[in-house]
Amino acid sequence: MLVALGNYIKLAIDIEREVAAGGGVAHADCETVLLEDGSRQHDVWGADWIPSTQETRFEALINIRPEQDNRSMTILDAEIRAKVQRVAEQLLGDT
Repeated sequence: MLVALGNYIKLAIDIEREVAAGGGVAHADCETVLLEDGSRQHDVWGADWIPSTQETRFEALINIRPEQDNRSMTILDAEIRAKVQRVAEQLLGDT
């Protein structure tokens, strides 16, 4: 998944199904994979994973959702951020 960007991975994470799609140059591409696999738009959020620091960043264009009270590229809801981070760490973190 690091091929496209080198030092980090763009992700789309379904916080209900606890699955992710990653890689490529756009969060929207990852989001499309999840939606085609049965995820609901409401549950899919964009993030970046930095393997070298095991860090999750919560900014993506797909996160701009006024209808879900998220008017920013950054995931504003702390509970959603925590779910995104937990899934990213479970799937991509070092054990």
